[in-house]
Amino acid sequence: MTIKNISKGTRWLALLVGITLSSSLLAADEVRTQKIPTDKKWSERMALTVMQQSPQAWQMMHYKLLASPKWDYTYGLVLYSFQKLYLKTGDDRYLAYGKQYVDQMVDKEGNIKNYETENFSLDHINNGKLLFLLHEKYQDDRYLKAMKTLRNHLEWQPRTRSNGLWHKRIYPYQMWLDGLYMGTTYWAMHAAHFNEPDAVFSDIAHQFILIEQKTRVPETGLLLHAWDESRLQQWANKETGLSPYVWSRALGWYAMALVDTLEVFPKDHKNHDDLVKILNRLSDALQRTQHESGLWYQVTDKGDRYGNYLESSGTAMFAYAMAKGVRLGYLPGQYLNVANKAYDGIIKGYIEIDPANNEIYLTHTVGGTGLGNKPYRPGTFQYYVEEAIRTNDPHGVGPFILASIELDR
Repeated sequence: MTIKNISKGTRWLALLVGITLSSSLLAADEVRTQKIPTDKKWSERMALTVMQQSPQAWQMMHYKLLASPKWDYTYGLVLYSFQKLYLKTGDDRYLAYGKQYVDQMVDKEGNIKNYETENFSLDHINNGKLLFLLHEKYQDDRYLKAMKTLRNHLEWQPRTRSNGLWHKRIYPYQMWLDGLYMGTTYWAMHAAHFNEPDAVFSDIAHQFILIEQKTRVPETGLLLHAWDESRLQQWANKETGLSPYVWSRALGWYAMALVDTLEVFPKDHKNHDDLVKILNRLSDALQRTQHESGLWYQVTDKGDRYGNYLESSGTAMFAYAMAKGVRLGYLPGQYLNVANKAYDGIIKGYIEIDPANNEIYLTHTVGGTGLGNKPYRPGTFQYYVEEAIRTNDPHGVGPFILASIELDR
């Protein structure tokens, strides 16, 4: 099976719809004649493509057709990669692109527009990662106030009886792997930046340890998407509370959260080695499920089961996490080879280039995926493989830029 020949049945229809929508949106724009330089690395080529297609960052969610900026985790994901690109290259354009978005969302008093703490959504914490560099560089206290608002949110986030953070208020007693990237990593960054007490880092480590204990499949070492302590959800196993399938992007969120947290986590803390061991266990399990192309399947451990396909965002996340884990000294060097193989698979199979202007397109990224809510998402195999596939979706673009920087490709 080749990389491009991986979708079956209804997958082709979903892909066709995604491509058609993307093409129609681009056709509606003015013709873009400025060519993206091909002598730059993939990170900059992707960033310049995004900036050219979406002059304002909030416009990058093309398929949602938003009329105004929104405080959404996907912007934090992509624009955090832009900040890393700014630090790598020194090119102010990448920092300014994200600053424009933040300044649209954080008013002069430091209030975050359309943000309500009482929704207790960990997704709404992720954008806070953009505030550290902006405050450091511009010494504008409105960024500091917004940082403190998000930190206070975490103080009151509802918890399971075992002291794990709920993913959202509308998802009671549920922990999702996604939430470790959205909320816990920001928490660690804030704790390190402001020298919070040792007990805070213990609580942060507990989130990683608890969800691994609850969701890890002993036979494979992979982690299931989510856990419902109450066992009330339709998707939850009535005995364990676990969701039934392993989803690559959920694993990717968790893997990225581990390395980003370890980057700021005190090395002399009692739980530091626990996080390193979790990262190694997960990386070992992922290496054993990597496809010969270098990519990973949407439903990670179900191979070429009818409808399953090789997915780009989870693959980029794994490449980033493994490469960074090696650089930080927490993973053996062999995982750099795994990361490069994954990255090669993306470049060879899932990157397309517009010959008219050299814009690049990352394909085969699954759109927003979750559990529960309305309409109800049941967490079945069919649900995961039938979610819309998108091109240059922020869920894939951000990790692709991060992996490109980390691998210096």
